[in-house]
Amino acid sequence: MTDTRDEADRRPAPHPVDEILPPGRTITLGLQHILTMYAGVVAPPLIVGAAAGLPGPELAYLVNAALVMAGAATLLQTLGVWKFGIRMPFVNGPTFAAVTPMVLVVHSGGGLPAVFGAALVSSLVGLAVAGHFSRLVRFFPPLVTGTVITLIGLSILKVGVEWSAGGAGSANFATPTNLALAFGVLGFIVLVQRFARGFLGSIAVLLGLVVGTVVAVPLGLTDFSAVGRVDPVGITTPFHFGMPRFELAAIVAMLIVQLVTLAECTADALAIGEVVGRRVGPRELARALRADTAASTVSSIFNAFPCSAFAQNIGLVQLTGVRSRFVVAAGGGVLVLLGLFPPLGALVAAIPPPVLGGAGIALFGAVAASGIRTLGPALSRNPHDLVVVAVALGVGMIPLAVPGFWAHMPEALRTVLDSGIAVGTVVAVALNVLFNGRSAAAAPGDPRSPGDVIQDTFP
Repeated sequence: MTDTRDEADRRPAPHPVDEILPPGRTITLGLQHILTMYAGVVAPPLIVGAAAGLPGPELAYLVNAALVMAGAATLLQTLGVWKFGIRMPFVNGPTFAAVTPMVLVVHSGGGLPAVFGAALVSSLVGLAVAGHFSRLVRFFPPLVTGTVITLIGLSILKVGVEWSAGGAGSANFATPTNLALAFGVLGFIVLVQRFARGFLGSIAVLLGLVVGTVVAVPLGLTDFSAVGRVDPVGITTPFHFGMPRFELAAIVAMLIVQLVTLAECTADALAIGEVVGRRVGPRELARALRADTAASTVSSIFNAFPCSAFAQNIGLVQLTGVRSRFVVAAGGGVLVLLGLFPPLGALVAAIPPPVLGGAGIALFGAVAASGIRTLGPALSRNPHDLVVVAVALGVGMIPLAVPGFWAHMPEALRTVLDSGIAVGTVVAVALNVLFNGRSAAAAPGDPRSPGDVIQDTFP
């Protein structure tokens, strides 16, 4: 009779992505993911809702809808359903690429119904082409992937720096108090990473956010009064702001946004594949793109905006070394709860920007560092590869270095050019093909294919 314990010993250990951690750790680590992305989830509905002139209760409704749909999209990406979802620690939320076009649609008189109508059409088109778009992954060898990941990290690092100063446009921007709090949180995270062991080391960012918020209370930088002013329960219903309107100009603008988000989702999917050590080929990318666009379609019905991956969470995976997709799935569940129970969302929203900024510098820097690590061996193949990286990074950084650089370009073109990640990706792919010709594309299974990473990358 075979000993079942011997059979269990012979079974291969699950990949870290599929590892199921104890419930307490899973929830705690999932909450850490949510705290790092919360501001990015609520910012688009706040901006667009304010542009639409929504009163306080309706604005809160729009935010709650964004939280619920971001959580649902994250659950779809991490757990997967049929051919939808990459089944990796992939966090989704409303994309910033759509904010400016949506504000323009609102100001043109179309209002939120025109925004949701255009988003619905563009998301359905994106869903229809997701499988075809995924075939482009063969043009993302490590040279391109490393460049794009580095660009992602450098692009979002600006957000962390602005948070550290108090948030763009804040009355107390860059005061010594804000900077001291931000760098205090950053230093605390570094010390925990250096000296803590085991589980404590993996929640360094969460501990930094909690300690920083506690310190901010006597400094007058945070306010919990909103927790008692919001409704105890918030349920989002289809087409709350009216039946969708289908205006051609708005649809064209959102179709361009959809192309940008497809490109950004591709870049982020390749980035998370590199970080967790699991190959991302056309099949995996197609699942990620389908989940992205399907979630955007449903979001358009339930009063939320188009979804895309959140790069800051890739940095958190890199920093902590915790690669379990079930941790991020738990975070998706927390997002849904925050949307259904607004007081919880208000509690998280009380974390002051400098505290988020201190953590953000570490997280976003980790994304850039991951890209640089990927570029290391790739740059040793061909002297022309340095040109590919240099030009792609240079062009991709233009919107970050000089935000008004493309101001006189046509509006439709600006939607693409103002996304440094999207335009940098296009330049990297094009130059790689130009300089490397047939060797530019990495064939599936090739050791140079994106996502084929040595498994001992993390401790």
